[in-house]
Amino acid sequence: MTPRSVARVMEDLRLDPRTAPGSVNLSSDTQTRPSGGMRRAIAEAAVGDEQSRTDPTTLALEEHVADLLGHEAAVFLPSGTMCNEIAVRLHVGHTGEEVVAEASSHLINAEAGGPAALSGAVLTPVQGDRGVFTGEQLADMIRPPGNRYAPVTRLVCVEQTANAGGGRVWPLDAMQRVVEVAKAHEIRTHLDGARLLNASVASGIEPRLYASLFDTAWIDFSKGLGAPVGAVLAGGTHLIEQAWRYKQMWGGALRQSGLLAAAALYALEHHVQRLAVDHANAKALAQGLAGIDGIDIDPSHVETNIVYFEVDDAPGFAAGLAAHGVLVGAKGRRRVRAVTHLDITADDIATAITAAKAVMGGRG
Repeated sequence: MTPRSVARVMEDLRLDPRTAPGSVNLSSDTQTRPSGGMRRAIAEAAVGDEQSRTDPTTLALEEHVADLLGHEAAVFLPSGTMCNEIAVRLHVGHTGEEVVAEASSHLINAEAGGPAALSGAVLTPVQGDRGVFTGEQLADMIRPPGNRYAPVTRLVCVEQTANAGGGRVWPLDAMQRVVEVAKAHEIRTHLDGARLLNASVASGIEPRLYASLFDTAWIDFSKGLGAPVGAVLAGGTHLIEQAWRYKQMWGGALRQSGLLAAAALYALEHHVQRLAVDHANAKALAQGLAGIDGIDIDPSHVETNIVYFEVDDAPGFAAGLAAHGVLVGAKGRRRVRAVTHLDITADDIATAITAAKAVMGGRG
């Protein structure tokens, strides 16, 4: 059998993703594909060597995000998880020190135990309300000084929006109170801003008003903003210099990363305000699902682009939807997650609701 040429392989791969099974992909907003305009921006990007700080597009992105988040400096990283892990390492000075985060947070549940493995951190959960906890709860959890039996509480992390809380937006005053308590006890603060711009669009509050409260903060580009790769961690100049050391230690530079940074810059220019469309689609999906017997959902809890609901058999329900070409995520025995993004249209939402009715036996 004659090997195919590279050109032929590339031609064969030019498939229309909308024609494939599962074309209504609500499993995550990480499923977005670069738009035509973003692909052109990638192709035309000016590039250099990131490690020697000569990639102009990456430098421009880092400067832009630092300003957007109200910090002195920033560093481009492959993923939001890497942003979180480097931030924890920056703040946790000794193994055995404690990091406090909400019980359902990504840091605790979806990073393979990274804070413990990479930083020797003790992760202590706070049981919040749909992903949001209070300053008073934090105050009750802080270890008293001088107790040699307990870990030293070193860092508190907040996730905006609260993913497992249904994309809930942390109220600014609640966030301010948590940071106030932390500072009063000389505890450092970190903002997991994976969907920070969703929160800003939904609330009308500028990203810097959230992010500048914290010692470190980051935003992701591979979720609702639609870029293929990347996140940017921001903080003080000294902290970001240290972050570069951990970037090198844990994987090294990205070299001509301007190709990826160009996608992120394009997203910031073209895809931020349109997040409101995702929020409207999520609300419409929630309202449609609420009218189907056997689905338990409160549409008032849908503030951004994440929709959680319950059915008797979440894996079975997800498999049934997949048979209709609609992908969602089963998050346990009864809980289901659907996430809207820039590849999802109002027609897709109607298709998903129709499929859900069929899976539930036409009840509605």
